[in-house]
Amino acid sequence: MTHRIDQTFAARKAAGQAAFVAYIMAGDPDRATSQALLNALPDAGVDIIELGIPFTDPMADGLVIENAGIRARASGTTLTSVLEMAAEFRKINDTTPIIVMGYANPLHHMGYTKFAAAAKAAGVDGAIIVDLPPEEDSDLRDAFEVHDLALIRLATPTTDADRLPRVVAGTKGFVYYVSMTGITGDSFAQAGSVKEQVTRVRDASNLPVVVGFGVKTPERAREVAKDADGVVVGTAIVRTLHEDGSEAALALIRTLADATHSG
Repeated sequence: MTHRIDQTFAARKAAGQAAFVAYIMAGDPDRATSQALLNALPDAGVDIIELGIPFTDPMADGLVIENAGIRARASGTTLTSVLEMAAEFRKINDTTPIIVMGYANPLHHMGYTKFAAAAKAAGVDGAIIVDLPPEEDSDLRDAFEVHDLALIRLATPTTDADRLPRVVAGTKGFVYYVSMTGITGDSFAQAGSVKEQVTRVRDASNLPVVVGFGVKTPERAREVAKDADGVVVGTAIVRTLHEDGSEAALALIRTLADATHSG
């Protein structure tokens, strides 16, 4: 529901803070581990959760998240089980927004109308579908409207003044600003351009703007939080979970959240 998203940004804005958004891949490395991590995210300082849907051809993702998707699919994760994880989370938390993030094919296969109803029933607040441009998302957007779900679009450094109005039209909740051209986990774009770009997107959309792709450290999160309404970290969390386990991932998340909130 979009009101969870709106309330989260309003609360952080009132406190003079940016929101911290954490991405994890659902089902990585297995359902039980992933569910436990998902359930622990709010207490670690996460304001909004991005829950990844594994896909066979994740064209926007770097190797770390691509491999997480491979592990998730090997453990039996499907679109349906991702929604089941969200529903399980909602048994203990009814305030933290959950945004599912992935690609159009699994949703199209389920059917947009069926997916929207199932997502609403599971307590999902919206979705980021990275390979579905505004010109092709009207059916999904219509299905989301019925259930008050946010379809969140991506703006990039190459989104020019002519295209930006089309990108933000129909967007709800927030706009995700991709800070670089490339894939998840790549190095951050020119630091000096972020403030200008965030302002441009915010003015066009009248929505909060969160910045992601390439934010890896607490220092960078703190810097971005000075200009953005929210900061997204994914690859660093997914890598730490895989290499060092859940406790290490949660420790990293706490430092990233603290840095974002102090920005």
